[in-house]
Amino acid sequence: MRNKIIAFTCCLLMAGCSSSDQKKEEAAKVAVMPPPQVTRAWLDEYEPKLREAVKGSNFEFERRENLLVVTAPVQGSFNPDRPQMLLPASLGPITRVAKLLEADNDVAVVVLGHADSSGDAAANLDLSQQRARAVTSIFRLSGLKQNRLQVMGLGSDAPRAANDTAAGRALNRRVEILLTSPDTMRGLIAKYSQPPKAELKDAPKVAAVDQGKQVKSE
Repeated sequence: MRNKIIAFTCCLLMAGCSSSDQKKEEAAKVAVMPPPQVTRAWLDEYEPKLREAVKGSNFEFERRENLLVVTAPVQGSFNPDRPQMLLPASLGPITRVAKLLEADNDVAVVVLGHADSSGDAAANLDLSQQRARAVTSIFRLSGLKQNRLQVMGLGSDAPRAANDTAAGRALNRRVEILLTSPDTMRGLIAKYSQPPKAELKDAPKVAAVDQGKQVKSE
């Protein structure tokens, strides 16, 4: 009888381990984004439309492998006196981008809020979330449902420049609108849910970003 109990317990433990391993494997699969060629046709179709949508604004456009990215710099996009509120000039380009996507169920959007590292980390995280939600609200008004629209505030965890200069901090204060396929959206959410990497020590070169023209690296 004792041997049967031990055997039964071992089976339960093995089943638990198997279930845990299966969950880890499933999570890993979710985190893997499809290769760029899978979404290349869609990217080629939407790139000129997005360029036109943000033309004449201070928004930046960038193509990153299987993503199209529209970046709203905080300076010129958000109210300095109410830093979580969009300026009227920002509503037009965001609305035009949202209108492009409202009827296309094959397009998903991830809105990421970013801050620099100055000040209190918790306050920066909260502000980055509020700014991201301000942008997301316009997409929701255009009819995008939750299965196609995700929002995250990352605080200062994903800088694109070093925070030791005013110029670098200005680059880091931004909201990014990432347009891609639903499969890639799930991969992005898994990616940005991981613990943050160490902050950049040296300011990287910023390239492949434009506002109707190419901005060269310095």
